Formats: sequence, structure tokens, C-alpha cells
Amino acid sequence: MILLDGKATSQTIRTELAGEVRALAEKHGRPPGLAVVIVGEDPASKVYVRMKVKACHETGILSRHLELPESTSQAELERVVDDLNADPSIDGILVQLPLPRQLDAQPILDRINPDKDVDGFHPVNVGRLALGLPGFVSCTPAGCMELLRRYGLRPEGKHAVIVGRSNIVGKPLALLLQQPTEMGNATVTVCHSRTPDLAEHTRRADFLFAAIGKPGMISGDMVKDGAVVVDVGISRTDDGLKGDCDFEAMRDRVSAITPVPGGVGPMTIAMLLRNTVDSCARRLG
Repeated sequence: MILLDGKATSQTIRTELAGEVRALAEKHGRPPGLAVVIVGEDPASKVYVRMKVKACHETGILSRHLELPESTSQAELERVVDDLNADPSIDGILVQLPLPRQLDAQPILDRINPDKDVDGFHPVNVGRLALGLPGFVSCTPAGCMELLRRYGLRPEGKHAVIVGRSNIVGKPLALLLQQPTEMGNATVTVCHSRTPDLAEHTRRADFLFAAIGKPGMISGDMVKDGAVVVDVGISRTDDGLKGDCDFEAMRDRVSAITPVPGGVGPMTIAMLLRNTVDSCARRLG
């Protein structure tokens, strides 16, 4: 069984990116810049933002961290996004979700310049992915695919099953797996809360992606022998952080699996850095 170590792989990517960042700074007089906007006091969001800011510092990316109060209005947040869109030192804009109740997230995400949408959530970038055109890809699906690529696990000609159909993970992951590329050409099944007999589908998967946020929902008897399992879910439980898959029950059955934590999570941040560096390189020519 191969343990798909996202922590070690992401560190390798950060080291690679640090070299690219130095080269861009030397050539253009400034490093890539990422603005991270957080509204309110959500504890999980604060942890994620700190991790992203720390990763920027490690790779030499300029990080601008904006903390706005819980009471921030829609118009105020829109003005912040507009200012960042116009700032030539900022190559990537990330608005941390979820937002407080009074704020409508989609118009905020739509307002970000697609060329600075390093989260890959803007409809323009989602549409580009659907059409197989260059653009920013949502960081978690991109991280899943990059982790598989670096371990030489290619889904071409295989049956990939995704459990979860969110706009952030499930849908873009399905599009990536179907692309006519070295990491695509899979036959894809997307399962969700209305799928009858989920186990019937997961047991047929050569590549199983679990992205539902329910700890241990995919049991050991729901995977076939030799499958590759990518566990995207992460939930805080009394026993610590847990994934959507029962890791211990399936580790002796599968050919490769991601741990939780230490699997997909670090790769998500690595892809955010990757997108920011790519944005800078495109914008500066």
C-alpha cells in the first residue's frame, strides 16, 4: 500500500516555487503577491488563513492579510475586492469562505478579476475548465490530481468515482478527470446524497474520491481491492481530525490512499501558491 503523502509532496512543490518566485522577483523587481481576505471570527477560517499566510512567507510570496469585522457590509467587502483588483502588486485574491450570514458570497466571488481568481471559483475560470481552456483550477481538485501525478498514478482508462458534487471539489474534479490530458481520460461517476446504494458504485471504483465531509462514511467494505483512494473530507471529532474514509479498515485492501490529516489538505495550499505564481508570470509577461 502506498501512502500518498501530501505533506511531503507539498513541501517539494513549495521548494520548487521558491526558486520561481526568486526568479520573478529578480526579473521584474517584485515577488508574486497574494491577498487573503477574512471576514469575522470563524475559528476554522482563521486557522486556514494562518496556514496560507505562513506558506506564502516560506516561498517568498508577498502576503497581504486583511481581517474585516463580522459586521462588514456587502458594499464594504465589494470595495475591498475592487481595490485589490486595481492593485498592480497583487496577483491573486482569496476571500476566505464561509462569510458571515449577512453577506452573499457568490457576487463577491464574481467580482474578483478572473485573472486574479487563484481560488478558481469565478464562473469564467469554471467555464474555461469545462471547455478545456487554460485558466485557474479550484485548488483542492488540482491538489488531488497533482498528488496522483507525482506518484505516477494515472486514471486514464480507469473508472473514477467521486462522492460529493460541490462546486468547490466534486464538480471541478469530475471535469479534470474527463479532460483529454495525461491525468484525464477517465470514465467518471459522480455520487451524492440522492444516489441509491452508494456502495454499489464505490466498489466499482479504480479511483475513489471522497468529498462529503462526513467522518468515516466510506467503510472498508465499500472499496474494491487495489483501488486508489483520495480522501478529501476532513472533520473535527472527539478523536481528532478524521476523513470521509475509514482509513484503518481499508488500508490493507487498497493500493494507495491519502491520510487525514496530511493528504489533500497541504496540497490545496500548494496549489494556491502555484496559481499565484502562475498569475504573476502571466501578468508580467
